[in-house]
Amino acid sequence: MKPYTDPLKAYKETNIRTASQGKLIVMLYEEAIRQLDLAIQELERKTRKLDLVHNAIVKAQDIVTELMVSLDFEKGGDIARNLLGLYLFFNRQLLEANVRKDSTMLKDVRKLLLELKDAWAQVAHVQVEEPRSGINIAG
Repeated sequence: MKPYTDPLKAYKETNIRTASQGKLIVMLYEEAIRQLDLAIQELERKTRKLDLVHNAIVKAQDIVTELMVSLDFEKGGDIARNLLGLYLFFNRQLLEANVRKDSTMLKDVRKLLLELKDAWAQVAHVQVEEPRSGINIAG
């Protein structure tokens, strides 16, 4: 095994590998929100770098897609189906916001992602640690 030359990268990778499923979901939401913050910030600058905006929105879309494919409809039932509907809505909004370069649309999605992240953070906080096998979760 090759030793890490970047201690911060090693810490982040260890944090991800040892996180519970709930914590992983919270981390995904946090990163999607961070990417939207970058896009919004860049859109609101006078000298906008649209390539940075585009890349940040695409990263947020990728994260939402990861959340979507992680849903377990057998265990999650209606909650998983409702989350799927929200994730599909988020991706449509992010696509449209990217085409229009519309920070208001991004802020709307960001607000909803933040609410979901806060809910998942509460669940992850009280979640009993169990051995995890991947990130296939109920919602």
